[in-house]
Amino acid sequence: MDPLRVVVVGAGISGLAFAHRVQALAARARRPLQLSVLEASGHVGGVIRTLRWGDCLLESGPDCWAGNKPAGVELCRELGLESDLIGTRPGVRRSFVLCDGVLQRLPEGFFLISPMSVRALLATPLLSPLGKLRMGLELLIGPRAETGDESLAAFVRRRFGRQALARIAQPMIAGIYTADPEKLSLQATFPQFHEMERTHGSVIRALRAKAADAAGAELARAAGPRYGMFVTLKQGMGALPGALAAQLPPGALRVNSPVAELRREFGLWRARLGDGDELAADVLCLALPAHASARLLGDSAPELSRALGEIEYAGAAVVNFVFERGQIRHAMDGIGAVIPAAENRRLVAFSFSSVKFEGRAPAGRVVLRAFLGGALRPEIAALDAAELTRVALEELRDLVGISGQPLYSHAAGHRDAMAQYHVGHRGRVERIRAQLAARRGLCVIGNAFDGVGIPDCIRGAREAAESALRQAGMSETGQVSTSQLSADRL
Repeated sequence: MDPLRVVVVGAGISGLAFAHRVQALAARARRPLQLSVLEASGHVGGVIRTLRWGDCLLESGPDCWAGNKPAGVELCRELGLESDLIGTRPGVRRSFVLCDGVLQRLPEGFFLISPMSVRALLATPLLSPLGKLRMGLELLIGPRAETGDESLAAFVRRRFGRQALARIAQPMIAGIYTADPEKLSLQATFPQFHEMERTHGSVIRALRAKAADAAGAELARAAGPRYGMFVTLKQGMGALPGALAAQLPPGALRVNSPVAELRREFGLWRARLGDGDELAADVLCLALPAHASARLLGDSAPELSRALGEIEYAGAAVVNFVFERGQIRHAMDGIGAVIPAAENRRLVAFSFSSVKFEGRAPAGRVVLRAFLGGALRPEIAALDAAELTRVALEELRDLVGISGQPLYSHAAGHRDAMAQYHVGHRGRVERIRAQLAARRGLCVIGNAFDGVGIPDCIRGAREAAESALRQAGMSETGQVSTSQLSADRL
């Protein structure tokens, strides 16, 4: 039997998870597999990258993922990494919000954009008395009559008021999506809030009902994000793409191998590399940002290319610092802080990495991460490494009381890396998938479609691999259907 030729373009977490699933399914079906994973850069993992400086562990991209979404933990289990999973430190699962230049602790009982109780609302220092009153009136506001999508900003203003949007919702959401809430789709990012409004008539009422049962106990103690659900790996996030790459067949991974052209020819996809080499594929998977996939498909699938090009992206940057503990005046009694755009700062957020997770720094030292850029400050993400470091250090000196110079610093810019789920996003994704359905053997995956988180990307990659191999006629016994043989001759 001829091998199934699969080419994956992009060795980020999506591409590697796709390749891993294809290998497993082909082995189960006893189907020979010819797998190629092409990566334009010199390393795997995409924005996921773990660095070490002495005994300190630094993350230049994401530093954790949501463990309540099963795909990430399941993949770790398959790779033998489950015992290396760790959660955030229990005693510091709280966050701060900058308010009028002062870091204020978000009281327990706030879940992202909403308080769960009157006590939590009254306790917050982030709102004025009138702001608290307006937020409390959410209990009396009926559901929206329209059924279409709306922006997160419109939803929060309508239900909680302008002050709640500016001081709480916008910075919390920016820390997740690096997005402009005026454009961010509620249905694509936080459909649970839409459902709470629809079923309970009030978000606060719905959250209070959830907190009343045992499953809502941790939610009721939340102070912003539910930090108890986040997990990472003892050896850093880079261990996950590293383990996936290690399980690829010998010679399958080709780094420093950008794809220059794609074309469809005689029932096959053909990828021409920058060095002139060419690969033929029964299944081609583009595991790239949507704009990069759009460029490659411009000639072979122009309508699909245009649809992919509708998804906008924002850049972000991460700067890691290592300090002696005595250089920082702040008590570091929380995981980190978010910075509202209204504060007119150049940071989006920062976190005390060595407080957040064990094993990130030895006793007496601190790893501090700063986040810059995003949709509201795109010019910041475009700065070079030296300027990013200077800006981040200047801001942090004022916010947490830093003295002296860092022992070490590292800046990483991620241009056009964060997909923006603007209003109408679900409709755009449906149009893309309709275009893909007409193109046999082609998959397009990544953070542009059904979630920007690592488990979302893994789940999407695994589902795409299963669908692609079904299309290729693979069965559990390794047989190929007669209908598939006929289709392949077309």
